[in-house]
Amino acid sequence: MINERLLNILTDSFWKILLPGLTVTIPLTVISFSLAMVIAIVMALVQFANIRGLKQLARFYIWVFRGTPLLIQLFVVFFGLPSVGIVIDPFPAAVLVFSLNEGAYSAETIRAALEAVPSGQLEAGYCVGMNYLQIIERIILPQAMRTAFPPLSNALIAMVKDTSLAANITVAEMFMATQRIVARTYEPLALYIEVGLIYLVFSTILTALQRAGEKKLNIQHQAAKSRRRRGGLWSR
Repeated sequence: MINERLLNILTDSFWKILLPGLTVTIPLTVISFSLAMVIAIVMALVQFANIRGLKQLARFYIWVFRGTPLLIQLFVVFFGLPSVGIVIDPFPAAVLVFSLNEGAYSAETIRAALEAVPSGQLEAGYCVGMNYLQIIERIILPQAMRTAFPPLSNALIAMVKDTSLAANITVAEMFMATQRIVARTYEPLALYIEVGLIYLVFSTILTALQRAGEKKLNIQHQAAKSRRRRGGLWSR
């Protein structure tokens, strides 16, 4: 049974944990993931276009950030760079590292999705007078992003949980808030379960949004296929 003291601690701590989640954890995730998507798309397109030099640089970047632990990357940027005169505040440092780390993983997801688009789509674009950039923007990339949507959504959910590592570089997100409450109340089991449940709620909401997004994309895909079939019948 939960005694009255513990119940009071959990009730009092809930908002003290949730508030940093809404004001720090969620913004950190949204900003980092948005920047990561920009990085990932650029890196994937560079590889897809097989641009010499740039492709090797992209592969090197992906190799480094996929091959080293996220926690070490955080420590290098926040604790290591000041030794060479580069000082970055905790929140921007976390954004930088999470963006670069997730950008490397998502670049491979998007690259694979781009390569899954039939090569005939590129040729069809040239046949109707489009240039390469127009074909990528209007034909290839939209199809690839639909394929990449589920794994990218999973990456977003994983990032929400990974933001707890930012507590190690003094970012005052909800895991750090929990640690401070634990240090004061000496109730680690209950409080860590409580913050875990809050992470679970965030992840559940994102999972529901992912399913709604996939459903919408499937409806749009079926509608587009139907229009193409009708266009083929009308052209006969």
